[in-house]
Amino acid sequence: MSDPNLELTKEEKAAISSLKRLAKRWPESLWLYNNGTMYVLKAGENGEHVHRGDAIDQDYVIEQIDGIHSDGGDW
Repeated sequence: MSDPNLELTKEEKAAISSLKRLAKRWPESLWLYNNGTMYVLKAGENGEHVHRGDAIDQDYVIEQIDGIHSDGGDW
């Protein structure tokens, strides 16, 4: 997945491990949205990601997560 020549620090490896542990217990009733800012949203009644047109439905936003740099762009 990544360049095998990229060496990670102990702190970077711990952060990735922490995210993997979180993913194992993440409830299906919540989902993440990222457009440069990360948001936690509640899923709809049928587990769907609720949108209003081309945007997320703001009524379902639970929390904004700051401090993790991210990009909402495609590969």
